[in-house]
Amino acid sequence: MEANKLSQTLEKALNDQMNNEAHNAQMYLAYAAWASENGYTGIANFLFRHVNERRNYMMKFLEYILKRGAKVVVKAIPAPGPDPISINDCFEKIFTSEVENISKIYAIVNMGTAEKDWTTFSFMQWFIKEQTEEETLEMDLLNKIKAAEDPDAKDDIAYLLETL
Repeated sequence: MEANKLSQTLEKALNDQMNNEAHNAQMYLAYAAWASENGYTGIANFLFRHVNERRNYMMKFLEYILKRGAKVVVKAIPAPGPDPISINDCFEKIFTSEVENISKIYAIVNMGTAEKDWTTFSFMQWFIKEQTEEETLEMDLLNKIKAAEDPDAKDDIAYLLETL
């Protein structure tokens, strides 16, 4: 009896997303280290918390793939890219990553719908809600950062992020 309850297409997409979440965790880790090195303690703390969130997302995908009887494929994590050049650049890069991430999640939802894999469709709803919250948070932070672009406002920005 076939134990794998995922199509090859969904199995690959879910594995790709699991690896994408690992990449996003590394990006947050690199940016958190950058923020810490540059004296942005509140921002660093905020980003370090997101490292753990992304690792948890990665594990949710891994556990789901296993529960569906499919094979988990762990790939090398690409480097997160160059350090940000400013706080605004940091959050612009994060926002771009979040937008790319939600499009990948929607693609998996669409595959689940097309294949009538309602279990995967249902599993992905949590991620849609979570990504929507992340995008909203990142947009709000970018708006606050743009409002405080004065170089002397770094303490104000750190305070804003610490109060999240």
